[in-house]
Amino acid sequence: MADLIAISFDDPGKAYDVRARLAELQKEYLIAMDDIVVVTREDDGKVKLHQATNLTAAGAVGGSFWGMLIGLLFLNPLLGMAVGAGTGALSGYLTDLGIDDGFMKSVGEDLKPGGAALFVLVREVTGDKVLERLKDFAGSGKIIQTSLSKTSDEELRKVFEKAS
Repeated sequence: MADLIAISFDDPGKAYDVRARLAELQKEYLIAMDDIVVVTREDDGKVKLHQATNLTAAGAVGGSFWGMLIGLLFLNPLLGMAVGAGTGALSGYLTDLGIDDGFMKSVGEDLKPGGAALFVLVREVTGDKVLERLKDFAGSGKIIQTSLSKTSDEELRKVFEKAS
C-alpha cells in the first residue's frame, strides 16, 4: 500500500528542489514512488499541476513502437507507427495513475498565490536515510496531509517544520 504525503511551500523553487532530491533518492533505491507532482498557484490564482512524467508522450512512444511492429507484420510499418502513436498518445492522455488530479487542484486552490505544494505517493521508503537527506530543507515547508503512521508523520514534520 502506498502512502500519500502533501507538503506546502511558500516558494515553488523549494517544491521543485525537494522533488529533484526525491528523484535522486529513488535512483539510489532509498525510496520507491508511484507518483510525484508539484502543484503551483500562480499570482493570478490559476492552479497548475506539474507532473513528473508526461503520460501522453510516454503513450505515444510506446504506441509508435507497437504500431510499427504490427505494421511490419502487415507490410505497412509507417501507417502502423502513425496509428500506434495516435492510439498510444490518446491512451496516455486518458490514463490517470497515482494521485487524484481533482484532489490536488482543490488543495492548490487553498494555497496562497505564488505558493506551491508537493504531492508524493510513496510505495516503499528507507525512512531514516531519506529523512537525513532531506534535512537541507528544514523549515522550508508545512505538512498538509499524510497517510503515514503517527511516528513517521511526526518525524517528517520535524524535518520540514523545524524552523516553524
